Amino acid sequence: MEKIQIASSPHVSRKGFSTRRMMLDVMIGLTPVLLCALWAFRWFAVYQIGLCVLTCLVTEWGFARMRGRRASLDDCSALITGVILGLSLPWSAPWQVPVFGSVLAIGLGKMAYGGLGFNIFNPAMVGRAFVMLSFATAMGSGAYLVSDAQNAPAIVTQATPMTLLKSGPGAYVQAEKSEAAMRTRFLGVRNGSLGEVNMLAVLLGGVYLLLRKSASWRIPVGMLATVLVLGILSSPTESPLEYGLFYLSNGAVLFGAFFIATDPVTSPITPRGQLYFGVGVGALTMLIRLFSGYPEGVMFAVLVMNALVPILNNTTIPKAFGTGEKA
Repeated sequence: MEKIQIASSPHVSRKGFSTRRMMLDVMIGLTPVLLCALWAFRWFAVYQIGLCVLTCLVTEWGFARMRGRRASLDDCSALITGVILGLSLPWSAPWQVPVFGSVLAIGLGKMAYGGLGFNIFNPAMVGRAFVMLSFATAMGSGAYLVSDAQNAPAIVTQATPMTLLKSGPGAYVQAEKSEAAMRTRFLGVRNGSLGEVNMLAVLLGGVYLLLRKSASWRIPVGMLATVLVLGILSSPTESPLEYGLFYLSNGAVLFGAFFIATDPVTSPITPRGQLYFGVGVGALTMLIRLFSGYPEGVMFAVLVMNALVPILNNTTIPKAFGTGEKA
C-alpha cells in the first residue's frame, strides 16, 4: 500500500535536496575548521575526531541491528555528529570522553527517539553535556592548558580567552586588547576546543552553508546579534564595542551559530521561529557566561532552546494567504 505524505502547502519538491546532500554540505563547510584544528593540534585532533566518528558510526549500526533495521550510515548524519562532537572537545580529553560522549550522542540523543528526524535535542550536544557533567576534570578549563609543551602544541601553554575573561576584566584588558591579539583571534589560532581555533575558518564554512541554503541565515544572525548587543551592554570597561566583539569572536559562539544551532531537525521550521530561536540561544549563552561558573554556555543554551522548538513552531505559524481580509 502506498504511503500518503501529509504536509502543509506549498507542495514543492526540490530534486537533489536530500539528507545526504545537506550533510555533505555541512561536511564541506566543516573542512576549513578541520584543517585549522589539524594544523593547530596535530595528532591530538586526529585522535579526538577520529575516535568520535568511529564510535558514532559503530553505535548507530549497533542500535539499528538491535531493532532489526538497516543502519542508515549512508546519509552521513552519524558522521557529522561525530565530527561536531570531536570539534567541541578539548585536545587533551582521554579516550573515554569521546567514546562515552559518542555513544550517548547517538544512542540517547538520536536512536532512542527513533532515529534521524525524530530526535528533539541536538545529538552532539547531548553527548557533550553528558561528558561535561561526568568528566568535569577532563572537560574543565585546566584540560586546555599545560605547563610542559614538550609533547603538546605550543598554543596550549596559554589560558583560553574565555577562561581569561572569566578571571576578571583586568586580565582581559591586559592580554587581549592589543592589535596582535585581535589579529590572532580572527586570522590566527588560539587555545580552546578543536573547533574554536580560527574565526576565519568558521566564517568561511558558515557562509558556504548559507549560500547552499543548508542552514537558515536567521538563526546565526539572531544569535550573533544578541551576543554582540549583550556583550556591549555588559562591558565594565571604557570600550564596550570591543568587549562585545570579544564575546562574539571567542569561545564556541561562531561555531555554534553556524554548525550546531542550525541543525534542521532540532531547530524551528518557521521563519520567525528561527529568528526567535537564534535570539534565545544567544541570550542564554550570555546569561550563562556572565552569571554562572562556566566560561562558555553555547551547549546548554542550544539544548534548552531545542526543548522550546515545538512552542516556537506552534506560535509562529504564518497566516494563510488571504486570511484576515474583509469580505
